[in-house]
Amino acid sequence: MFFTAKSILKRDPAAKSLVMVILTYPGLHALWFHRIAHWLHIHHRYLLAAIVARWSAKRTDIFIAPGAQIGHGVFIDHGVGVVIGETAIIDDGVTILHGVTLGARHTVTERRHPHIESYSFIGAHAQLLGNITIGANSKVGANAVVLNDVPAYSTAVGNPARLV
Repeated sequence: MFFTAKSILKRDPAAKSLVMVILTYPGLHALWFHRIAHWLHIHHRYLLAAIVARWSAKRTDIFIAPGAQIGHGVFIDHGVGVVIGETAIIDDGVTILHGVTLGARHTVTERRHPHIESYSFIGAHAQLLGNITIGANSKVGANAVVLNDVPAYSTAVGNPARLV
């Protein structure tokens, strides 16, 4: 997790020191709690995983479902109001701003939440819904509602989102 803290320090101009990031960044704290909840989840301790996730959400105002798969170096900036669903996949180096939802559109048994590939950027209050993929190094603008795949190295904006 120190790798994540160091990557935040490099990417956030407001971060003045590694100690500041470790002690004061709720996105980092939510990721730490998620690692515990996810471990419990994959070891079939679902109730304990849910309790850790709920406690973390109450403390950080960021809800990450225990089953979500999150890579290294993910930066949840500000964090307030972020919701990450159970089958979401977030690869390494992704930046997520406040108010983002990685949610489902339909009740299905397979993966129903987005897959965010490496080094993508998700703007404030963006809603990414359903079994979609946001390609590597892509950007999703603030308040965008993304219902379809976004190719790698692309930018999606608007409601519904369109490529620009």
